[in-house]
Amino acid sequence: MKIVIAGAGEVGIHLAKLLSNENQDIIIIDRDEDKLAKLEPYNMLTYIGNPVSFATLRNAGVANSDLFIAVTPYETDNVLACEIAKTLGAEKTVARIDNYDFMIKENRSFFTERGICDLIYPEYLAGEELEVALKRAWVRHWFELCNGELVIVGVKIRENARIVGMPLRELFKMSNYAHISAIKRNHETIIPRGDDYIRVNDIVYIATTNGDMQDIRDLCGKTDIDIKKIMIMGGSRIAVQLAMRVGEDYDITILENDYKRCEELAEQLPDCSIIHGDGRNFEVLEEEGIVDTDAFIALTESSEANILACLAAKEYGVKKTIAEVENIQFISEAEKLNIGTIINKKLLASSRIFQILLDNDSTTAKCLALADAEVAELVAKKGSKITKAKIKDLNLSRDLTIAGMLRNGKGQLVQGDTQIQEGDHVVVFCLSGAIHKVEKLFN
Repeated sequence: MKIVIAGAGEVGIHLAKLLSNENQDIIIIDRDEDKLAKLEPYNMLTYIGNPVSFATLRNAGVANSDLFIAVTPYETDNVLACEIAKTLGAEKTVARIDNYDFMIKENRSFFTERGICDLIYPEYLAGEELEVALKRAWVRHWFELCNGELVIVGVKIRENARIVGMPLRELFKMSNYAHISAIKRNHETIIPRGDDYIRVNDIVYIATTNGDMQDIRDLCGKTDIDIKKIMIMGGSRIAVQLAMRVGEDYDITILENDYKRCEELAEQLPDCSIIHGDGRNFEVLEEEGIVDTDAFIALTESSEANILACLAAKEYGVKKTIAEVENIQFISEAEKLNIGTIINKKLLASSRIFQILLDNDSTTAKCLALADAEVAELVAKKGSKITKAKIKDLNLSRDLTIAGMLRNGKGQLVQGDTQIQEGDHVVVFCLSGAIHKVEKLFN
């Protein structure tokens, strides 16, 4: 597949690196030669030029591209670049935006009529993730797939978990409602086999059905957390998106260091308490009732400040903490600490792009990106390799595993003797760089 990316900012570079690992034909365009020079070690072409120039896009080969992705820092440039790319012949176009108004259903026809096939608003996606994290506070990650029939949960394992030290083959005999799809251990994600076992401080990704969630929680030694009061550090666009989504369900306080931004937030979010103050200051936290807070969410532009603030909140006894960590290299270290859930806009944008790559019909494919792994939901097509034999006889690569499937509207886990059939919705967990192997299995 030929993919052209306009914009070598943080999102563009991250996407380009990920996609280059998937054996895709990648070209990335930017005005800044220095930004493009950083991509020389990777398997992709670069082109210096203006992403909203007909000449630049034409010379970069956009006319023959299967996917054009515009992720410059300016949404007007992204929208215009997609219009031009579609006019030149790009098969599918995706624009990154920063305006919630563009996401409203009745406004989407404006973009489709202009050849923009999809919109990505990372802050909107982050708001969705945060809403789920608050509702499912005992887990690090919660992925609903197959319309909620299957769920993958990421759980930090402590000493009290019954599964510590248990070989996975024994676990499956004891609990056929749990499929350990992956283990995050220190800086490495592992696709486990039957002789692997769970250690304290592992983050374990478990596939299950919604009806078995109570058993999974007990197995992992977790208890549910009832969240009523939330404190947010940083009045970012993500904070606004979250407050707009859940403001009626929780008592929300937002701490913002910029007075002018506080005035804007007070106008946008009349039901929230907006406090002018620095959330990194312990006196401010105490004055605003951190000891009575159920969830603390750090959403400033500084990953380091967010991590440290969540650690401080834990010291005050806050049950659930969430940090926005935009530095990819910090994520593994942050996951080792006691800071709860981590949000990263680049990974959320990547998930959406992978979804588009895997299937032209986004209603039948979902992809959820972690720092070094993906979870994909795909439909088994007639004659595809995945339907040719039982799972144990398919000789699947060790960097992927079948986590579960939806057949005739019912979610179920899979075993070695399971044979995938045409039309099954299948959930695959794979390490980064293996999505192209998944595509070959299902097409």
